[in-house]
Amino acid sequence: MRKPTLQEVVQKMLTFEGSDKATMLGIGPMSKTLIKACMTLAKDKDFPLMFIASRNQVDADSLGGGYVCNWNQETFAAAIKEVAAETNFDGFYYLCRDHGGPWQRDNERNAHLPEKEAMELGKKSYLYDLLNGFDLLHIDPTKDPYIVGKVIEPDINVNRTVELIDFVETERKKRNLPAISYEVGTEETNGGLTSPENYEKFIQKLHARLDEKNLPHPSFIVGNTGTLTRLTENVGHVDSTSCKELSAVAKKYHVGLKEHNGDYLDDAILLEHPALGVTAMNVAPEFGTVETRAYLKLVETEARLAEQGLIEKPSELGQALREESVKSGRWKKWMVDGKDKLTPEEIFKDAELTQLIMEISGHYTFNNDRVKKEIAKLYENLAVSGIDGEKYVICKIADAIDHYVECFNLKGLTSKLR
Repeated sequence: MRKPTLQEVVQKMLTFEGSDKATMLGIGPMSKTLIKACMTLAKDKDFPLMFIASRNQVDADSLGGGYVCNWNQETFAAAIKEVAAETNFDGFYYLCRDHGGPWQRDNERNAHLPEKEAMELGKKSYLYDLLNGFDLLHIDPTKDPYIVGKVIEPDINVNRTVELIDFVETERKKRNLPAISYEVGTEETNGGLTSPENYEKFIQKLHARLDEKNLPHPSFIVGNTGTLTRLTENVGHVDSTSCKELSAVAKKYHVGLKEHNGDYLDDAILLEHPALGVTAMNVAPEFGTVETRAYLKLVETEARLAEQGLIEKPSELGQALREESVKSGRWKKWMVDGKDKLTPEEIFKDAELTQLIMEISGHYTFNNDRVKKEIAKLYENLAVSGIDGEKYVICKIADAIDHYVECFNLKGLTSKLR
């Protein structure tokens, strides 16, 4: 059958009652190995996959490309299609742009690009998304480097959002491409979407402006429910009442509440999500950390086998991950207590901090030539002793994702949507 659009999926999920209620999971595509784990699990548990790629992770070569496997939109889509064939996955999967729009690449924001230039780059990125079959575009023009520590005026947010959706729809219709779904809003504090009152006012203003231009309404609207990921834990305070109120407001306007930064939340919080009406939640860095830790566990095994004389020359993956993770500098955004100001030299003097940085940012280095070479060497060494290293890594990632599948009542959802 034809794959339903995410707009159609959300509309159906909003009608679910009782034991049918579920919360979809947006998964950060940290590696091809992670995608294999996702499809292996989704095939077994019968749930739809949403791969949420940020512009830093996947983007056009002309805009700087992405750090995940050097993927642009075309090679990202091709890689996922290839993995689906390898795993015989015939369920639903969706390519989703996470935090698309102006200033969403680190270099654009750090350069303080003027609004007009940043908006044009955001549009170019969306056009590549559109041309390569993305199913959902997150329209997020709130990461404005000129507005720091303040709430962006709702009218500015709405104006930019409508301009971007208008651009995509014009290009889509010009090329006679199929309908696409949209996500709007942000979990960032400067997005202003924190209270049910502000949330509803934003929806009302946005819908009115979209209706004026005969543009489609979004499928998801992001709400800040208190999640906040730092290091390898969620340091936010999720407010159940806020979740319930925001989801009720969203449902009133026939859209789904989308929650970001859901990594590392406690089971008690995750389990209540379907009941509270949260339509979808994004998780990304946690799965990258799980994959990194799986490699490190294999490094331990490799060292033990080498001590027994069963491996002649161990890989240097542990050292490569430590050094390349720290040098990448990408760990800074997850740090607390001013540690983001430390130099690599200072960090290497602290073994515990170095280990932590490796665990939270190792996934940024998976496409590094040095790291890829050592992973291959690790797998080769382990295979001699009958250990399938890649299978182990896939298993660990799948276990981490399955944790959310069970809490979110996702098992069997694809069949319900057919």
